[in-house]
Amino acid sequence: MTQLKGIRIMIIDDHPVVRAGLASMLKTQPGVEVVANVSNGLEALALLETAAPDVILMDLRMSGMSGLDSIRAINLRPEPPRILVLTSFDTDEDIYQSVGAGAQGYILKDTPQEQLLEAIRLVHEGKRYFPADIASRLTERMARSNLTPREHQVLQLVAKGLTNKEIGQVFGISDNTARNHVNSIIEKLEVSDRTEAATIAMRQGLVSMTD
Repeated sequence: MTQLKGIRIMIIDDHPVVRAGLASMLKTQPGVEVVANVSNGLEALALLETAAPDVILMDLRMSGMSGLDSIRAINLRPEPPRILVLTSFDTDEDIYQSVGAGAQGYILKDTPQEQLLEAIRLVHEGKRYFPADIASRLTERMARSNLTPREHQVLQLVAKGLTNKEIGQVFGISDNTARNHVNSIIEKLEVSDRTEAATIAMRQGLVSMTD
């Protein structure tokens, strides 16, 4: 069984039931102190200095200030606490952006308690924690992070089913230039055609169909 000793924890999650459950579980662990239990990043920043947490359990989707923005803001502080993302969302883009913002670990809310405690322990010790499947997807996503801003825009339209001609009309460029962008995307994503590029993009969260 994982033993946690001398760890001050802050919980940031906009669901009161989730916060209460986590706090209740953590309070049963000897040597662990839940020093703050807040609903968003703004509340966390206001308490950060006085609460002085060692590890923050951070949700991603929150009103007021997103988890990603909260991670970035916290990491601007001198000697920031370690951050372990604890979320229900696991798109490749969520994972990639969280690490880029400065999170030291990423774990899902349905993870068994023992695994969560192990993640907290390792992150507190200065290490990183990513379950094997998430680590594999993070590696793959990082290898595919070299699309240009325009290529990201074109990929969004490819995922919506637009032709090269229609993409050219959107951006005021020639059909040939649009085709070159699409071919570059296909090459960088290491896929065989635009349909596969769209499928990969949606699966990894590179594009949003609500835009």
